[in-house]
Amino acid sequence: MRLSIPTFILISFSLLSIHSTAQPTLGFRCTTATTCNSLIDYKLPNATTLPAIANLFDIKNLRSLVAANNLPATTNPQTYQLNASTTLRIPFPCLCRNGTGISNRRPVYTVVSDDGLFHIAAEVFSGLVTYQQIQTVNNIPDADKIFVGQKLWVPLPCSCDDVDGAAALHYGHLVAAGSTVGGIAEEFNTTESRLLELNGMSNPGDLKADSILDVPLKVCKTTVRNDSMDYPLLVPNGTYTFTANGCVRCQCDAANNWILNCMPSGISLRTSCSSTQCPGTSFDLGNTTSDSGCSLSRCAYGGYRNNTIYTEVTKESTCASPGGTNNNNSNGNGSKVLRWSFVVSASLIALHLLGL
Repeated sequence: MRLSIPTFILISFSLLSIHSTAQPTLGFRCTTATTCNSLIDYKLPNATTLPAIANLFDIKNLRSLVAANNLPATTNPQTYQLNASTTLRIPFPCLCRNGTGISNRRPVYTVVSDDGLFHIAAEVFSGLVTYQQIQTVNNIPDADKIFVGQKLWVPLPCSCDDVDGAAALHYGHLVAAGSTVGGIAEEFNTTESRLLELNGMSNPGDLKADSILDVPLKVCKTTVRNDSMDYPLLVPNGTYTFTANGCVRCQCDAANNWILNCMPSGISLRTSCSSTQCPGTSFDLGNTTSDSGCSLSRCAYGGYRNNTIYTEVTKESTCASPGGTNNNNSNGNGSKVLRWSFVVSASLIALHLLGL
C-alpha cells in the first residue's frame, strides 16, 4: 500500500509528537544554580510512623520531620502514629541547575520484588513524580526492566529562586479537590498572578486536583553567614526548625518583625551541646536586652560550620516607623545590621539526635 505525500508527512509529524510528549518535564523552574532546603506534601497511602517516612525519603534527622510539620518539639518521633490519607510535609534538599529544581540525589528508593516504575511513582510516592521522570534521571532504557535491589533516585520538584527580590521557601503544595488558585494564594499569603507565573499556567482554570503546585512561602530574615552549613536558612512564618546538629531551634513569627528567633533547642541529645552564650556578654542565644531609647540588642544565630557555631549580637530598633510598624535593621539572609560578630568555637562532638 502506497501512502500519499501528505499522509506520510502527517504520520511523521504524529510520531514526532508522540516522541516529544514522552520526554517528561522535571521539577519546578529554578533559574539560579544553587542548593537550598525545600518542602513537599506527601499523602500517606497507608497508616505508618515517622521513622518509616524518614526512611522512605532519606531524612537523616527525625526532628526535622517533626519541625517541618509544626508538631510540638516534645513529640517523640519514635512513637508518633500517622493515619492513612494524612498529608505530611516532607523536608528535603533541593538542587537547581539547567533551569530546573529537583531533589538533590535523594530520596533513593530500593526496588523490591514485584515493583514497577509506575507502582513506585504513583503508589509508593503518591504521584509526587511520574514513572517517566524516575526513568529519565536514572537513565533507564526500558521502563519495564528494573531489578530487585536497584537504587532509584526519585526527583521531587523544588526551587531555590528568590521571589520579588526576597528569599522564599518553595513549598510543593498538594492541590485538594475543589481548590482554586485564588484560594491557595490567600491561604499562603501570595498572589494569584504569582502562582500562575511560577507554575506556567495561563489561567486559573488550568489548576488540577492532586497536582503539586509551587507555592512560595515568605521566610524570616536571618543573620546566617553565607558560608554556614545551613545557609540559606529558610523558615516560613508560624514554623520552626532545628539546626546546628540539633543544638539550636529557630522559629519564625511575623509578629516579631519577621526576624528569625533562635535559641538552644533544649531537646535531649546523645551528647551535650556546647555553650551558646555570646562571648563578651551576659546573655545566651535568643536573649535580648533593651538599650537606651528604642534600641534592642539580641544574641542572634549566625550559622555553623564544622565544629564552630557563629553568634552575632544584633541591634534592632523598636521605635515605631511613620507607617506604624517597628523599624529594624535586618534585611534578609546575610542582612546588613549594626552588629558585633562573635564566633563561638564549639566542639560539637558528633552530635546526633535522640532516636536516630
